[in-house]
Amino acid sequence: MCGSLEAKSTHPIGKAFTDYLEENKIEALDVQEFKNVSGLGIMGKINNEQIIVGNSKILEEYGIKNEHQNTEKSLSEKGNSIVYIVKGKEILGIVGVNDIVRREAKEIIKELEKNKIDTIMLTGDNKDTATIIAREIGITDVVANVLPAQKTATIKELKEKGKFVMMCGDGINDSPALATANIGVSVNSGTDIAMDSSDVILTNNNLKSVIRLISISKRTVRNIKQNLFWAFFYNVLMIPVAMGVLKPLGISINPMIASLAMVLSSITVIFNALRLRNVS
Repeated sequence: MCGSLEAKSTHPIGKAFTDYLEENKIEALDVQEFKNVSGLGIMGKINNEQIIVGNSKILEEYGIKNEHQNTEKSLSEKGNSIVYIVKGKEILGIVGVNDIVRREAKEIIKELEKNKIDTIMLTGDNKDTATIIAREIGITDVVANVLPAQKTATIKELKEKGKFVMMCGDGINDSPALATANIGVSVNSGTDIAMDSSDVILTNNNLKSVIRLISISKRTVRNIKQNLFWAFFYNVLMIPVAMGVLKPLGISINPMIASLAMVLSSITVIFNALRLRNVS
């Protein structure tokens, strides 16, 4: 039942369940009245029975008594995200889904710190799970167990403090925060709504591209400043000379030569901008 319901979901955890169905050649059941409960889980009807799949918050939302807190805590302490499976008002099972940390994640966090960029883990997972994963990759600031609206509120709060915020996410629950951040970054394996809400999409799904993105951005801004300098330098220098302002000092130039110099300024700007093609 869980896999059948998750097959309708676009959440990364849902893919784990659907992959399991495919690998074990289990046929998915027909799901009616499917509904995504933002930040909490999913629900639908299978064989005319209400099935709920989600975290502990969805149990509270629908008044389902939870007698499995100890099991949840035990699984969470091992770094698992918790998924409850409920039929009607009865909890049928609790599943611990372990996130696989990308190999490059730790290296990326170190690189960001080297560039004096603060990193925050902003997640809907419970505190125990988030803390374990954050510790593994080197993040010390964790904001866990939050709903999509709370993710957005956190980013707004950071912006109000004068921070320039880049949000990286790939799920439906990340989309409001991606749209709110100064720069929203998603991957092409993310949900459609997450990609639509992003300013940048990493087409190769490699998180190292975030470092490259920052590098290209810095080089682009520096290049713009250089181009502005050269454009104004030629104008400020040549226009007064061509107008004869400095003639009393014995400094003059043919206007044709001055106009040629201005053309050279444009060529300088073009070739300087083309250097960005070599950024790696």
